[in-house]
Amino acid sequence: MRNPLQDIGQVFIPVSDIVVSAAWYARLLGVEASPPSHEDTIVDLPTPSGPRLALDATAPFTADGPPRFFWWTEDLEQVVQHLEDLEVTIAAGPVNIGSVSFVQFRDPDGSLLMACVRNP
Repeated sequence: MRNPLQDIGQVFIPVSDIVVSAAWYARLLGVEASPPSHEDTIVDLPTPSGPRLALDATAPFTADGPPRFFWWTEDLEQVVQHLEDLEVTIAAGPVNIGSVSFVQFRDPDGSLLMACVRNP
């Protein structure tokens, strides 16, 4: 039997304030956020490829735990500069772990996010 599960369609990021988070993520990603839906608790963010991002204020918020996903990049130094330009809190990095290097940073709720670059 062929596996019926296919590509990941969307990643949900729990947030406490949908308006503040939508503005922050839109600025971080350089995109325009959709208007809130589902009784003003969900905001979709477009992505150039891969899964879409959804900010989700429907469930109790917790910033605990490791990053829930990461973004690939071709230039980690450029990512760090972008984060610094936006005054985003960098939590760790850049860190080289062999096959990849990464930087971890925090959103307005304190959730840990990550960007990775493949090492040659």
